[in-house]
Amino acid sequence: MTMQQQVNEMVEAIAKRVSAELEAKEGQGAPNAKGGVAKSQSSSRPAAQRSETSKYRRGHQARGQSAELDTGLASMIDHTLLLPDATQAQLTALCKEADEHSFATVCVNATNIKFCAEQLRGSSVKPIAVVGFPLGAMTPTAKAFEAREAVRNGAEEIDMVVNVGALKNQDYALVLNDISAVVAASGNKPVKVILETASLNHEEKVIVCSLSKIAGAAFVKTSTGFGSGGATVDDIKLMRAIVGPEMGVKASGGIRSREDADKMIAAGADRIGASSSVSIVSSADGGKSQTQGNRRGASKGGY
Repeated sequence: MTMQQQVNEMVEAIAKRVSAELEAKEGQGAPNAKGGVAKSQSSSRPAAQRSETSKYRRGHQARGQSAELDTGLASMIDHTLLLPDATQAQLTALCKEADEHSFATVCVNATNIKFCAEQLRGSSVKPIAVVGFPLGAMTPTAKAFEAREAVRNGAEEIDMVVNVGALKNQDYALVLNDISAVVAASGNKPVKVILETASLNHEEKVIVCSLSKIAGAAFVKTSTGFGSGGATVDDIKLMRAIVGPEMGVKASGGIRSREDADKMIAAGADRIGASSSVSIVSSADGGKSQTQGNRRGASKGGY
């Protein structure tokens, strides 16, 4: 039996076990977040981040409504600009907004990471680079090189797009190698695996979340914002149930309002990817982001 056949058999066994456990938990009530997947190779989410997420959830439940500006929510947001025609003026505005509102990160294309890292020098906001974006249809070696280059240029986190074609071909060894190569190339920088959930069926979601955990990724993430759909509450619940509390879950694509963000967080997300970030954390009559007007809808390439 070849290595690829061994990996495929292992993944199929994991998928069957996790699916059976999820079905059993649905029959018992609310899903148990621990899931049934093998532990990841590396410690993923810092305890401080898990604590901050729990604190925000408790605060939101107690308030019952949003404050004018919620810094707890802001610290969970990746302020995003991934359009291919983004200008330096827009990127400067993105970084300024992120710093002013205390967002967790700015998420940009790898070509813009060095510029944004320079803009954010001295700030608590971290620059994120996307890798293999937006299709994920490249070799593990190419993605690893892109990740390594992004880290050299100042990326503090990497959001990589999974090889959806390999996943649908059931070439799980390639999918695992793809994620593992980026995790290794990123060193100690957290890696998020973008699943493009709108393109996957239930079994594929279970399998790719399992592989992401095995490969040592820090997060699983719903969408690029350039596919046929974005984040859904059901997908977030499923992803959280599979990866358990050790990994992060990022909701991205189509999150435009505070209500959208709160639904995703209640479902299990601890990071939100959005270009409407300023509107999300501000009051209804608050200021509009200087970059928000330049984004496109989720189905046309954008957050």
